[in-house]
Amino acid sequence: MSAGSRPASSRPARALFHTAPRRVEIRELPAPRPAAGEVLVRTLSSGISGGTERLVYRGEIPADLALDDTIGALGGTFSYPFAYGYACVGEVAESGQRVFAFHPHQDVFAAPMSDLVALPAVDPAAATLFPLVETALQVTLDAGDGYRDRVIVLGAGVLGLLTGLLLQRAGWRPLLAEPQEWRRDLAGRLGVPAADPGELRAAEVPLVIDASGNPEAPAMALDLLAHEGTLLVASWFGTKPVVLPLGGAFHRRRLTIRSTQVSTVPARLSGTWSRSRRQRETVALLTELPLAPLCTDVFDFQAAAEAFRAVDAGKPGLMHAVLNYDRSAAGDL
Repeated sequence: MSAGSRPASSRPARALFHTAPRRVEIRELPAPRPAAGEVLVRTLSSGISGGTERLVYRGEIPADLALDDTIGALGGTFSYPFAYGYACVGEVAESGQRVFAFHPHQDVFAAPMSDLVALPAVDPAAATLFPLVETALQVTLDAGDGYRDRVIVLGAGVLGLLTGLLLQRAGWRPLLAEPQEWRRDLAGRLGVPAADPGELRAAEVPLVIDASGNPEAPAMALDLLAHEGTLLVASWFGTKPVVLPLGGAFHRRRLTIRSTQVSTVPARLSGTWSRSRRQRETVALLTELPLAPLCTDVFDFQAAAEAFRAVDAGKPGLMHAVLNYDRSAAGDL
């Protein structure tokens, strides 16, 4: 098909917008018309992250902060109204190729082919976990080498559990610290040991990874570290303040606090890792990790407001919420 005959949507797109704290609505946008180098993607599923998107839904992100400088589909700031999201799985209209896109929740959109990640034959709902698998991979890379060393991961949400699974592959002995019993049970079924945080006093481990999203967790983490241990912070707290006890114990034990973030690959890894390699490895992990048990709640796209309320409330049993786009109800593209 020539560039001049690229498929275009024959109907308006539907996209999810944040309009105020804890308020979302679906709005119509002009029918997508791919430009040169772009293709039309019809969405099958999109995922709601329980970390960043929960902060966004609650309005706990500075309004003047850029949505994401590294994702082309996320221009602008967190000033209402705005579209946000970064976990769409769909099909290229022309070829039927299954792809992942870092794109807000939207039923059909145009995107540069170069921005799409080709997917193997995996369930679309499970594939919406691509960003969290990639983040867990980066956290594991930032953890460094630790063969048979104990590492404590604070939080057995999706990111914490995925990080635990990947740390096992890297030779560490992870222990998830999680206050909710049902999450500890799920972690155990997937092969990662978990314990109540109250049982971990004076653990003295070389590394603690915070993936809890709880502003009180980093302070607790410092008490779990051995001499010259490291706290690796994967949580993003948004506008919530974090209080750290940096007095005598922190200094005398020569503790280190570092951040880990998926938007870039750290300079120390640049000789062997790039973003393209990390994405390729993430695609492979989609077929290797037990992702289906994490996709606990599926909502119709029209019920997106209900889905966000469930994520916000921490609905018992909810690990990862997925929006399903019913193509039969979508009409012709």
